[in-house]
Amino acid sequence: MLKQIIFVAAIASTLQGCAVALVGAAAGGAMSYNDRRTLGAQVDDQAIEVKAYGRIRNEPLLEEATNVKFTSVNGHLLVVGQAPTQALKDQVIRLVSDIPGIRKLHNQVRVGKLLSISSKGADSWLTTKVKTELLMDERIDASAIKVVTEDSEVFLMGLVNQQESQIAVDIVRNVYGVAMVYRAFEYL
Repeated sequence: MLKQIIFVAAIASTLQGCAVALVGAAAGGAMSYNDRRTLGAQVDDQAIEVKAYGRIRNEPLLEEATNVKFTSVNGHLLVVGQAPTQALKDQVIRLVSDIPGIRKLHNQVRVGKLLSISSKGADSWLTTKVKTELLMDERIDASAIKVVTEDSEVFLMGLVNQQESQIAVDIVRNVYGVAMVYRAFEYL
């Protein structure tokens, strides 16, 4: 799969204008094809995320005062971020907990100061390092694992077996900069 994406990227780089769109479409198509979820589950997960973000956007206080992210995999919704008070954290979780299709909610919102832009950048870099390490290990299918990083804590999601879960956690806990690894897997 990676060779196909690289090939598409190389071809796309010779085209003017739409190289980014072409590579994005190829990568997205490859990920959908290799995803262990059904296509319907993938669509449902996107709908869950869109609804969660929409509910926060419709509450101006929450949108301004909190920093939350939503990731859904096979109906398991991971909520990460920060809220300055327990009451605001509870309000975020109440707003999203009844979204149709959620089978399990992982509440990992921390009460405290919102992350700075530099901390968010460091988290993006850490996610890239973690994904790279997972991709390089032939014992697991890295396309089955979604990586979410928040304040140097790494959350792993996806449909995996117990052995894949343990291998992934062992890899991630050894990546420099990872403060904590959380499993939010669904087991096959």
